[in-house]
Amino acid sequence: MPLTSAKEMLQKATIENYCVGAFNFTSFVQAKAIIKAAEEMNAPVILQTSVSPAKFYSPHMIVGAIKSLANNSTIPICLHLDHCTDVDFCLECADAGYTNIMYDGSSLDFDKNIENTKRVTEYCHSIGNISVEGELGTVMGVEDQIVVNEDDAALCPVDKVLEYVERSQVDLFAPAIGTAHGVYKTANPFIDLKRLKEIFTLLHKRDSIVPLVIHGGTGLQQSMVKQLIVNGGAKFNVSTELKHVLIDTTFNYLTGHPSEYNPGKLDKEVFNAHVEKISEWIGILGSGEKA
Repeated sequence: MPLTSAKEMLQKATIENYCVGAFNFTSFVQAKAIIKAAEEMNAPVILQTSVSPAKFYSPHMIVGAIKSLANNSTIPICLHLDHCTDVDFCLECADAGYTNIMYDGSSLDFDKNIENTKRVTEYCHSIGNISVEGELGTVMGVEDQIVVNEDDAALCPVDKVLEYVERSQVDLFAPAIGTAHGVYKTANPFIDLKRLKEIFTLLHKRDSIVPLVIHGGTGLQQSMVKQLIVNGGAKFNVSTELKHVLIDTTFNYLTGHPSEYNPGKLDKEVFNAHVEKISEWIGILGSGEKA
């Protein structure tokens, strides 16, 4: 199946009240495992790269590999660029074949954020079926090259949401509601569900559905994840947890096989560990049998 944009995939999730997993990958073993797990559970899925892996491999190499995997798959697959602060690189990835782009102007003032985001949306919409995600407020923690200290994090201003969405023309909206990139310092962080619900209600008074995106999924209790979905979350990002799976599985394998030099066996261990973890997340998000 050809790569698809996230817009229709997530509008369906919004209407049917489930959430699509958006899983970061830094290696093609991870990417193959994400698709395998989604296929086994008949779930739509979003594969996403942050900027560093996209630049390391090159957008064209990533698109070529993921297109090949998608063409041999029977489920809807979207390829997403996450948290890009560089308008030109957003456009480069769109040209290469990414099907969803996130321009992150959350550190800019309101009008500049809109101006830059609109440049990306207008370009992506003009060249094909490429959806665009934008953010208002700032999510604390570390995501690739972006570091937001707790003191600098700001929740999404509800009174600015409609203006932002309508002026920027984004297809997906990521409001900062208290979630964080990385690992939470407490088992029960404060997540502003009331704010999320207010934003969901505001946006769904409009004729066109704008699905909501939840950043900072790693470490949240399952009960909180369910509440985020009930209150409007349609795309759920998981990144840090998969980094842990990759590195921990590699470390444990090498520690247990110190004299074995067989990369294929290591790849299989990493692959299987990711299939298990992604399957677990798809079950939590309720997107199984939704492809």
